[in-house]
Amino acid sequence: MEEHIISLEQFWELKDQYPLIDARSEREFAQSHIPGAVNIPILNNQERIEVGTLYKDQGSEEATIKGFELVGPRFHLILKEALKLFPEKKIIIYCWRGGMRSQILSWLLTLVGFEVYRLKGGYKTYRTYSYELVRKQLDFIVLGGKTGTGKTRLLKKLQKTGEQIIDLEDLAKHKGSSFGAIGQPAQPTVEQFENKLAEDLRKLNPENPIWVENESRKIGKVILPDLFYHQMLEAPLIDIVKSEEERIKLIQEEYATLPADDLILAVLRLKKRLGGLRTSQAIEAIVEGNHESWIANMLIYYDKAYTFDLEKHADDKILRLDLTGLSYDTSTQKLLEIKHQIHGKHPQKAD
Repeated sequence: MEEHIISLEQFWELKDQYPLIDARSEREFAQSHIPGAVNIPILNNQERIEVGTLYKDQGSEEATIKGFELVGPRFHLILKEALKLFPEKKIIIYCWRGGMRSQILSWLLTLVGFEVYRLKGGYKTYRTYSYELVRKQLDFIVLGGKTGTGKTRLLKKLQKTGEQIIDLEDLAKHKGSSFGAIGQPAQPTVEQFENKLAEDLRKLNPENPIWVENESRKIGKVILPDLFYHQMLEAPLIDIVKSEEERIKLIQEEYATLPADDLILAVLRLKKRLGGLRTSQAIEAIVEGNHESWIANMLIYYDKAYTFDLEKHADDKILRLDLTGLSYDTSTQKLLEIKHQIHGKHPQKAD
């Protein structure tokens, strides 16, 4: 078969049709990659350093020869892996700049009948695009509310009605509190988070508002891009109100089944802010399985933290919405009604 060199625009057209191979080293791939890609390194971490050093010292020709010398003995293993993973024999390939590594892999796969699409400019071109996209001007509506008001559930309900949403906590694999990492996979790097965020943003219409949940600039270890975060602070914020009973019930549904040891560690991380007595009381309640007690204890702290965070938003852009006792369907309808009121203009300050 043959190789086709494709632009980034062509890549978007083909991305959902064919699988994707990242030919860079394991360390590069772990740092960040195009979401959905499979890593088949042409040069491993140490070999990449060796070839890169040779390129700087002696030039492209010597580096290319060395690259073939290092990877040559593994050609048969690479072919076997690719044939096993991609029996349809149609593939998109990229490396850092679309150079030697992706060229070698492309050449190798065409020898056994693969149709290869190689991304011009490689990952660097993709990364430039994603970096710029997450720093563009956007039109947000922010869902605020104290812990346990069901913001994430409402976000999902809004999406089902056809609204545009970005679930930042899902992208960050963290729920944004000391308890936020429990039961979650490892967080992506900041760069990989931005790639995933860009993939979601690319599918949305920038002329229409995007619903997001109110977040701090840091979600676990992930940091939001400055402009993205400041646009959230400047956007209309709907401050959702629910009764404490409803909030405790929702938090219990999400956290009561998690390992007690993990819950205790999360409480201990807050010890300096909670104080010794409340920390001990919360841990004792977790051990006893008294979930309502430790959750109510934690809400004292988190409610204060939310009030402090809310002060970062301009008062004239905050609209209080009491959803106490209402179903998620009714609550979603009320949010849509407010959207029509505030879209294109800022909401009036709540009484």
